[in-house]
Amino acid sequence: MPLIISIYPFIFKLIPNNDSVGLSMDRTNWKFGETNINILALGITYKGVAFPILYTLLPKFGNSNSAERIELMNKFNKVIGFDKIKFLVADREFIGKDWLEYLNQHQIKYHIRIRENFDVFLPKKQSKVKAYWLFNTLKAGQVAHYPKIVIINEIYCYLSASIIKSKQGNNEYQFLISFSKPETAFETYKERWQIETMFKAMKSSGFNIEHTHLKDYNRILKLIHLVSIAFLWCYLVGDFLHEKVKPIKIKNHGRKAKSIFKYGLEYI
Repeated sequence: MPLIISIYPFIFKLIPNNDSVGLSMDRTNWKFGETNINILALGITYKGVAFPILYTLLPKFGNSNSAERIELMNKFNKVIGFDKIKFLVADREFIGKDWLEYLNQHQIKYHIRIRENFDVFLPKKQSKVKAYWLFNTLKAGQVAHYPKIVIINEIYCYLSASIIKSKQGNNEYQFLISFSKPETAFETYKERWQIETMFKAMKSSGFNIEHTHLKDYNRILKLIHLVSIAFLWCYLVGDFLHEKVKPIKIKNHGRKAKSIFKYGLEYI
């Protein structure tokens, strides 16, 4: 394990603009034979992608729990430091009293999505309502912030809401809880998707890590760390080529013909 621990600061030093970083936490899994590979990951967001910085392999299938997330954050604090965190974003899986209490205690500026049927306690009114009741006049495309601190899962936080299009094309609420600065919640939360881009690059769009035949968790973890270094290397090469040598072609729809990561991977 000391060898693995020593990789974290090495990766961190390679990441551009690392004085103050945004973190995205997520989980990915795949199955090899009867073995479930379930990974809790922490990535540093940067220009549309997240650089993998820390992992925990979960010896189970399904969601992570508060203790597992706290352990990952404690490891980040040990090797990098909470003072480096600009914000933390995470999806609806990443809730829970102990987890939110931990983030509040360490004053980590989080923006985390919750379900619309969550109970919200209003301290000023001494009443409890469903989250969507506070924003029942909201229209599609609008964003609103509840003006006072609320209590969710017995934890004080701020609450924001918007109405977005679901994958099925229907309007749906999107609720975010925040430690502070709720007015920036939705703009910051957009960076959560960058960790999905990272997973895609490490799996089907790049290194095909899910095709490994490894079953031993320690060996899988070592493989993931090697792929993390390779991923960062490819991105840095692609970014240099795009900025200094030959920019990636922009297609008619306004998006790049290939990703920065893919540009570097193909060149290497």
